[in-house]
Amino acid sequence: MHSLDDMHPELKTLWKSLSDLHHFLRAHIQAKHRRMNPFFEDLFSWTERGNFWTGKDSGVTIYNSATLIGDVRIGDHTWVGPFCLLDGGGGLQIGRSCSISTGCHLLTHDTVKWALSGGKSGYEYERTQIGDCCFLGCQVVVTKGVRIGNHCLIAAGAVVTQDVQDFTIAAGVPARPIGKVHLKADGEVKLAYDE
Repeated sequence: MHSLDDMHPELKTLWKSLSDLHHFLRAHIQAKHRRMNPFFEDLFSWTERGNFWTGKDSGVTIYNSATLIGDVRIGDHTWVGPFCLLDGGGGLQIGRSCSISTGCHLLTHDTVKWALSGGKSGYEYERTQIGDCCFLGCQVVVTKGVRIGNHCLIAAGAVVTQDVQDFTIAAGVPARPIGKVHLKADGEVKLAYDE
């Protein structure tokens, strides 16, 4: 615990209130969801952030630690996990019912030529698109201009530098197709990996 001896009395009162709020929210979230978040994740509703960003009651969830920049469009019922970066500088479209796992970086621009030319070349922008019903594992990077189709699974840690066709499982650095997603009429999902 921090020493409060040198703190102004009004600040001590504020700190005590903040500490009480922290302890209450931590216990509430632990009891309700069996999880312990960073304090700031408990302060505001993730669905409220999703509704704010989309401008409607969309069922979108955006963690408080996620950063969204520029033109980012997100389909209904998509989940954006903690510590994600959604760069919409060149236009980013994410479909409905997607899971964008912890630490994903979805990019629409880069500064490669700017840096290599000593600032003589400009930044480069291209629209990036993620289809409907996709799962992006933890720490996936999608580079500018890439289109990921519908019902795709992108494995954790993949770096996607080329388009991914519908119903594809992709993995690796750079990401390559390693299998197919099969959907049955009843919603059952089968993952078929290449041999």
